[in-house]
Amino acid sequence: MLAAGAMCCAAQEPEAAPKDSVEGFGFTDIITVPTTSVKDQNKSGTCWCFAGTSFFEDEILRSKGDSLDLSEMFTVRMCYRDKAERFVRMYGQTNFSPGGSIIDVPYVWEKYGAIPESVYSGLEYGEKKHDHGELDAALTAYLKAVVAKPSKKLSTAWLKGVDGILDAYFGPVPETFEYNGKTYTPASYAASLGIKMSDYVPVTSFTHHPFYTAFPVEVPDNWLWADYYNVPMDEMKAIVDNSLEKGYSVVWAADVSEGGFKWNDGVALMPKAKDEADMEGTELARWVTLSDKDRKAAQFDFKGPVEEIEVTQELRQEMYDSQETTDDHGMVIVGVATDRNGNRYYKVKNSWDTNQVYGGYFYVSMPYFLAKTMDVYVNKAAVPDVIAKKLKIK
Repeated sequence: MLAAGAMCCAAQEPEAAPKDSVEGFGFTDIITVPTTSVKDQNKSGTCWCFAGTSFFEDEILRSKGDSLDLSEMFTVRMCYRDKAERFVRMYGQTNFSPGGSIIDVPYVWEKYGAIPESVYSGLEYGEKKHDHGELDAALTAYLKAVVAKPSKKLSTAWLKGVDGILDAYFGPVPETFEYNGKTYTPASYAASLGIKMSDYVPVTSFTHHPFYTAFPVEVPDNWLWADYYNVPMDEMKAIVDNSLEKGYSVVWAADVSEGGFKWNDGVALMPKAKDEADMEGTELARWVTLSDKDRKAAQFDFKGPVEEIEVTQELRQEMYDSQETTDDHGMVIVGVATDRNGNRYYKVKNSWDTNQVYGGYFYVSMPYFLAKTMDVYVNKAAVPDVIAKKLKIK
């Protein structure tokens, strides 16, 4: 946890990152935005909530100097309920899953409020860490039974049944609670934190909708069908760069299913495929004997900086259209770093615990970011003026 005094300037003196597990990267942190501790979503599909909650914790840390630990599971519980109601109203013809989007945390804060982690941990089912396998199966089976309408119509009890399941696993939501000597409701506690949802904007970059307009990103987890501002790829990156330079963290939704995403090694790259024309001698002789599977594996067998693909707006769109880029995971970008060759990376905080080479952080190359970003969520004060004007953000 960083002291409040460290928040006045995001750009700090370069410092060596922890020892690399993949030899040869030699990461150096150039910008580090103060952030709260790394959390663990464990066996739950709630990355979106851990990322969004971390982001707002960072905003409170930046603006007020308070390092808070806020309840993810309160937000998750309220989303489960609203998704269940929408699923039934849509006759089961819409998505119901534990996944969500970067819009869901502000949605819950604005509609229902927020609660400290110490008041509502959401662990009421005999586990020390989040494990939603049984919960997800139970909710899905129950809702499928409801929409089947065995009595030819819906009863007045079905939503109470959803609440019963959620209460059993997460615990009932308190109408009021005591915190630091004061009595709050979830709504009044959220109001006390000083966060205005109108101060934040979601941003994406795809060409199947016009730039400088807003559209709902077409992925199943955008169950609210929320609009995102659409800008060219380079401007999306400029928004992230400006945010970090001004001391704001950034919520990042991206595809982490690529072979170049190496969580345990703390790095994500988009290596360029090897070309036989560049090989000779024993290297070429060995290469021609490999299967396609082994050649693909060799592409991602890197031990340090490698040549990466050039990402264009067209390539980025092709990956989205072909669903090679999918909406996998939500994280928080908290800094900028370079490797030993001077290549630039974003430093990212994950929610997969700290038992990893960088204690729960990893480094994402610029090609990986440009190719595999689904969308970002930022403080609108960090959007460069020229871009804000095009988007008519005030």
